[in-house]
Amino acid sequence: MPRIRKRKFGPGVPPPHERKPFRDVGRFLKETFGAKCYKVCVDGGFTCPNRDGTCGTGGCIFCGERGSGEFITESGIRNQIEVAMKKAQWKHHAEKFIVYFQNFTNTYAPVDVLRAKYDGALAQGDERIVGLAVGTRADCISEEVADLLAEYTQKSPKYYVQVELGLQTSDDRTAEFFNRGYKSERFTEAVEILRRRNLNVVTHIMLGLPGETKEHIKRTVEFLNRHDIQGIKLHSLYVLEGTRLAELYREGKFEPITYAEYIDWALYVLTHVSPELVIHRISGDCPRDMLVAPDWILKKKQILDEIIKTMEKNGWGQGEFYE
Repeated sequence: MPRIRKRKFGPGVPPPHERKPFRDVGRFLKETFGAKCYKVCVDGGFTCPNRDGTCGTGGCIFCGERGSGEFITESGIRNQIEVAMKKAQWKHHAEKFIVYFQNFTNTYAPVDVLRAKYDGALAQGDERIVGLAVGTRADCISEEVADLLAEYTQKSPKYYVQVELGLQTSDDRTAEFFNRGYKSERFTEAVEILRRRNLNVVTHIMLGLPGETKEHIKRTVEFLNRHDIQGIKLHSLYVLEGTRLAELYREGKFEPITYAEYIDWALYVLTHVSPELVIHRISGDCPRDMLVAPDWILKKKQILDEIIKTMEKNGWGQGEFYE
């Protein structure tokens, strides 16, 4: 006899993670492409200017040796894409895909090198690949790089192009401490360069950076609201094994924010950013075997559900207090 599942949320009421009182990226992509669309992550073999000595060494203090690519296990760009698409089809029932150059700085190379890597990723002869996403830094956006990216929105087939800028904070003192390597005014310049070509800009911010309080989050949100960006990613700062941040944590010089603080700060962001922004992420991802602290960041579904239920309880939507 089949097991009868008890309704937890009442007849016709979907669970919190399916309700989402904000402009969720999954819903946005499905509306844009007419089918479930999934980003497949690619390691393009890049580095960063704050690693190779151009503007610093060692990278950001929270960044590991894979540059946020800890979950990428395959080698070769085309092989990575094929394997990731098969996994996404099986696990997420995805029908269309965006190739996402994820780790390190994926515009940090001469334009001919970038073109060869992007072309190699998109030259699959596969109509299911509908877009290109590039993770990078504001100081690695130039007119030439933006021109190259804009080409993919014009050639046949035309691709959706998304540039992800790792701002993390608008506070330059915090940024100097974690070794970002550029001033926030450079972010403004990069956004202007990209938007002149109608390229989609997604900004990454981190909640819980060393020394930051909720007041810093408020100022970062105010800073973002003055820019023509199309999406945002919220990352919960965690301590990754093998990083300078892990050393500071073990020396007692850094304490991660609490679960309650993260929920409060994330709610502030969601209710104060523009209702037009697409929310691409609510919390961070970290391999269990590399996580030093805090343990609560592994509870992704719980974090999402609590944020949604709190917004519903208070009658808040995205941008509820946006000015």
